[in-house]
Amino acid sequence: MATKLWEPSAERIARANMTAFMRKAEPVAGRSFTDYESLRKWSVEEPEAFWRLAWDELGIIGEPGPVVVDDVHKLPGAKWFPEGHVNYAENLMRPRPEDEEVIVFRGEDKVKRRLTYGGLKAEVSRFQQALKDLGVGKGDRVAGYLPNMPETVIAMLATTGLGAIWSSASPDFGVQGVLDRFGQIEPKVLVACNGYFYNGKTHDSLEKLATIAERMPSLEKVVVVPYTTDTPDVSGVTGAVTWGDFCAGKMPAEVTFEPLPFDHPLFIMFSSGTTGAPKCIVHGHGGTLLQQVKEHVLHCDEKPGDRVFYFTTCGWMMWNWLVAALAAGSTLLLFDGSPFYPSGNVLFDYADEEKMTFFGTSAKWIDAVKKAGLVPKDSHDLSTVRVMASTGSPLAPESFDFVYEGIKDDIQLASISGGTDILSCFMLSNPIGPVYRGEIQCRGLAMDVHVFDDDGKPVVGQKGELVCTKAFPSVPVGFWNDPTGERFHNAYFDKYENTWTHGDWVELTATGGIIVYGRSDATLNPGGVRIGTAEIYRQVEKLEEVIEALVIGQDWDNDVRVVLFVRLREGVELTEDLIKRIKQTVKEGATPRHVPAKVVQVDDIPRTKSGKIVELAVRDVVHGRAVKNKEALANPEALELFGDIDALKS
Repeated sequence: MATKLWEPSAERIARANMTAFMRKAEPVAGRSFTDYESLRKWSVEEPEAFWRLAWDELGIIGEPGPVVVDDVHKLPGAKWFPEGHVNYAENLMRPRPEDEEVIVFRGEDKVKRRLTYGGLKAEVSRFQQALKDLGVGKGDRVAGYLPNMPETVIAMLATTGLGAIWSSASPDFGVQGVLDRFGQIEPKVLVACNGYFYNGKTHDSLEKLATIAERMPSLEKVVVVPYTTDTPDVSGVTGAVTWGDFCAGKMPAEVTFEPLPFDHPLFIMFSSGTTGAPKCIVHGHGGTLLQQVKEHVLHCDEKPGDRVFYFTTCGWMMWNWLVAALAAGSTLLLFDGSPFYPSGNVLFDYADEEKMTFFGTSAKWIDAVKKAGLVPKDSHDLSTVRVMASTGSPLAPESFDFVYEGIKDDIQLASISGGTDILSCFMLSNPIGPVYRGEIQCRGLAMDVHVFDDDGKPVVGQKGELVCTKAFPSVPVGFWNDPTGERFHNAYFDKYENTWTHGDWVELTATGGIIVYGRSDATLNPGGVRIGTAEIYRQVEKLEEVIEALVIGQDWDNDVRVVLFVRLREGVELTEDLIKRIKQTVKEGATPRHVPAKVVQVDDIPRTKSGKIVELAVRDVVHGRAVKNKEALANPEALELFGDIDALKS
């Protein structure tokens, strides 16, 4: 039996946005809704009626047009609000009092800033005018190589208001990691910082930025945000100006919000890059907006005046999700840096000082706080925090216990799951329902989510593939540079016809909740950050000692750790010095999150007859599972090298 850890009070249920929406939906549906699940069932049975009502009740600014969707069973290819017009930025900047605080920022213990609604409008206007002077308009790309700071939000709003496309990466990415992403989409403008803070140290970005600018011929301007110093010398970066010089002479004016077709490109996100360069996933204005506002307002119960925080970088889709809280009338609490500097209390201090109402983080961070022996319940007030959200990787049942025992007993623990692929969630929180140990509360409204067994049949109470069997607004517009749509189709739709297959291994429980067991493909997921194996290979194989490599994710300590196997040149031994250089190369060329926890030398690496290395087969051997289809391998005997390795037992 599932253990109930929390349930909302009658008063909390009565005040919830979800409850108000249920009452509005009843005359539309012609039925009464007694609980969340009855509303969810209607929303997936009649998605056209649900999304029409959602547009109105969520206060979406724009013109929906007469048609909600042309064919909800067409996956991919369904057209949502095909005659509608909307602008994402306009909805995030919906009117408020000029002096209302909209952004609070902390850059570790080095920087503190606050921005009002009037200040945000002024800065967006000035930056947008400068973009217009460069000729930036509909369809152009503007990229951010930035920390999670106010200028990132400002630049995104200015860009998308014009109908240009925004894409971002965090400044801890190495040069090749940036080129692998932005090089594909050919941005006209790159917005970057001169450096960043992490774990009390200052990291310079200008040297990397100079190389990136030199190797990205599409760039017409590089705009450098002074962050670690007030007056950075940008003379070594081709085409660079500081943010202040870029906006010089621009007086605040009305912000431009181009009315755009519902599926006009908004963001380009990047896949993990498992089999090569990361795929460029294009998300549209309307679908992203509708889904994210639905989640913030209904599932997260955000109201005007709430103060919303998510610990994220600009290289993770949770940044794109977080900023949509502006459309709910919330204030954004931004943080950049280490969540354990100067101590593990820093985010709890932030929560108390800024009266945080929504506290978003990762499963790995919750586990780290627990292992550090911290008991925030005893050291902090946290009275304003109503919701603690967790995503990135499955939240262990023991971490559910810790939240209630060590952080706060009267809190909604919102384990959520979706991804970069949909810029939203398939399963998430329900403010009017209970929290059960180890379970995500519910499947999302109007998301026809099921769990399929090996025969493609829906199952309850057993593990299987997470699928969605009807179209939803935030299905990506497609992949960049994929004119036939073949790569897009193969990524999500080739396993089951007219069905999205997400690649998560999950279980639908008797309570209506979801348990996530991990990815069902070869993507690595340490600490909840999706990592592609090819990104690691490209760095490791730069070393002359390394002939080839294979990387897997090993299940370890309620998480996944990256294990790198290397085949070295004849006579070369895997010394501590070589391991250190391998890790440093990965860190500098990709990100610190790509660095393997274990590096192991092997004499051979198994491959198919066509020469492809077989990561999934090796992962199965390491975990003691049987390997299917050995006959497809050119050297099946190599698999024996990966079993019972002492180095992987600790």
